[in-house]
Amino acid sequence: MDAAAIAGRFGLGARATLSDGPVARGKQGAVWRLTTADGRWAVKVPFRHEDEAALAPAAAFQEAAVASGVPAPRIRRTAEGALFAVVDGVRLRVYEWVDLGAPDPLFDPELAGAAVAAIHRVPGAEPAAPFTDPDRWYLDPVGAERWDALIAELDGAGAPFAADLAALRDELVALETWLAPPAAPRTCHRDLVADNLVPAAGGGVCVIDWENSGPADPAQELAVVLFEYARTDPGRARALVGAYEDAGGPARLTGRGDFSMLIAQLGHITELAATDWLRPNDRSPGRAEAESWIREVLDDPHSRDRLDGLLASLTRGG
Repeated sequence: MDAAAIAGRFGLGARATLSDGPVARGKQGAVWRLTTADGRWAVKVPFRHEDEAALAPAAAFQEAAVASGVPAPRIRRTAEGALFAVVDGVRLRVYEWVDLGAPDPLFDPELAGAAVAAIHRVPGAEPAAPFTDPDRWYLDPVGAERWDALIAELDGAGAPFAADLAALRDELVALETWLAPPAAPRTCHRDLVADNLVPAAGGGVCVIDWENSGPADPAQELAVVLFEYARTDPGRARALVGAYEDAGGPARLTGRGDFSMLIAQLGHITELAATDWLRPNDRSPGRAEAESWIREVLDDPHSRDRLDGLLASLTRGG
């Protein structure tokens, strides 16, 4: 890609140079670093076509979040106000560069809780109309029939984790009985895992990868963060939720249905990772990447006992 052409399209300044290759890679795209006389920028190239109009609400939410004080990279638009530009045949977008630390599930739970509260307090994030069409990724079960078919296909293909998924199958199906629709939706980030709520190298936290933002229940999103950063530690759980509430976060965790986003999302991620192992692609180019992804669930599962324990640590103070 032509660094000067990218800088020109997005108004980023002179003397542009681009990193020799991607400096970061996720499941949705790869990131190059662009340096100009005006600063440094993150150039993101998605693996799949992303529609400008479809991403406009998520971009507007990120911009509103930054304006309200949420620690997140600023979006850089083209001179015409677009999110994307095509340079040398590559469709890309640009963000402010932020020096980040490594993802860390043991990151300060109070900083994580306060950051989530700031996201849930972004002005104007309530849906303008009654919430009637939730994104099924965050609500629907995978289902017993699909789990059984997937396990059979993996076993037939010799997947090294097929037996582990089979052993977890009944637990995954039981968890899906907890699923409940959002009770009080507003626009949320919807992907607040350790890869996206990360320590900033200069201190504090930074929230990245806002493309999945959309309507959800803040309590269900808070429960995702609770599991991600507390797991089985009641002290971390109370510290995270306490910081969230002290920072004005509106959600309160009261029951099993609050884990709906976690259960649905991790179920679909497990299904997707298994499918990637069977059929590698840009998201998971090799079977090793897909196995590493699915192992995140299989080796540290979100069981009913663990989730009930987290709820109990909040309600009993134990």
